[in-house]
Parts: sequence; structure tokens; C-alpha cells
Amino acid sequence: MPRLFTAIEIPRSIADRLSMLRAGLHGARWIDPENYHLTLRFVGDVDGATARDFTEALGELVAAPFTLRLNGLDSFGGKKPRTIFAGVAPSPELEALHYAHEGAARVAGLPPERRKFTPHVTIARLRSTRPDAVAAYLQNAGLISETFTVKRFVLYSSRNSGGGGPYVVEAAYDLDDEEVDYGDEYFGGYEFDRPPLFGIDR
Repeated sequence: MPRLFTAIEIPRSIADRLSMLRAGLHGARWIDPENYHLTLRFVGDVDGATARDFTEALGELVAAPFTLRLNGLDSFGGKKPRTIFAGVAPSPELEALHYAHEGAARVAGLPPERRKFTPHVTIARLRSTRPDAVAAYLQNAGLISETFTVKRFVLYSSRNSGGGGPYVVEAAYDLDDEEVDYGDEYFGGYEFDRPPLFGIDR
């Protein structure tokens, strides 16, 4: 069964800049620049029929191109840090696109995603890295990227591993000049909470 997720690709110029941060942290497994991405909806291991339904639902999405900017570094895991990531400046358009992907997942019969959407680009996975070392790294390694335009999103597949790639683009979906449609027919009539479209609550 394929392990799937949807994501936004990171432009080469920004990936190159992120790759320059891959040093100075013991226990870090740095992600290869070609595998940087911003996850929109993790699907996981699904059967072929569900994968087809999800792919078809994604093809029905309507959204306009929009701009994004990476902003700052942070970690997940608290006192047991497990990931270093680049954050994303607040974007109502990104939030809306994530919502649309959640709707497509529900149309395909997938269970709702209960985790809060925290847009980010993972640059390292950590193993036995001391919290104070992570704090020192984050203090010394700032990041504000140039703005880039999101013109498409992709459906990735990955092997069953600890994360970090390699990833294969199974399908790509261009964004056009219209807004995301939140009609009931789009979400298959499902009811679920929708986040605010005015920035990202970090």
C-alpha cells in the first residue's frame, strides 16, 4: 500500500539556503535539500481504491496561486526535541489550501486529522540531542527567507521509513486564478471544525 501525503515544494534557492544550516548540532539527521517540503495533509498507508478516490478529490480543488515566506527556526518535542524545522509566516491562503485538502481526504473516506495544522519545513530529525544544545543552535541560526510563489501542490509517496525521504511525486496539481471553493459538495457534506482564515495560530 502506498504511503501518501500532499505538500508544497520548496524552491531550489530557498532549499539551498536551508541546507547551509545543516551543521553544528550533535545527533541531528539532516534532511537532504531535495526532500524539503511543506506538508498539507498526511494520508499514510492506504489501499489503492482510497488512493484513487483521494487523487480524484484533489483534482477537483480550485485555488489561486499565492505567496509564502519561511520565517524562523524552531523545534518539536519540548524537553525531548525530535525535529528542527523552519516556520512559515502567517498565510490565510495556505490555511485555506490545507482545509481544502482535509476536505478531499474526508471525501475519500479518510478519518479526520486531529492534530493542529502547524505549517513547517523539517530540516533535521534528532536522536538523543540535548535540549540545551538545541536551544543554543536555534539561538544562533536565524532564518528569514525571500517570498516565493506557490503555483502548484503535489502528491508524494514515500517508503516506510523514519521520514526524510526519498519521496516520489505521484501527481502534481497546478493552482489557477480562482479561490478555494468551500461548498458542501466539495467536502462531501461532512461537518468538521474549520480554522480561522486570518493567520496561523502558532
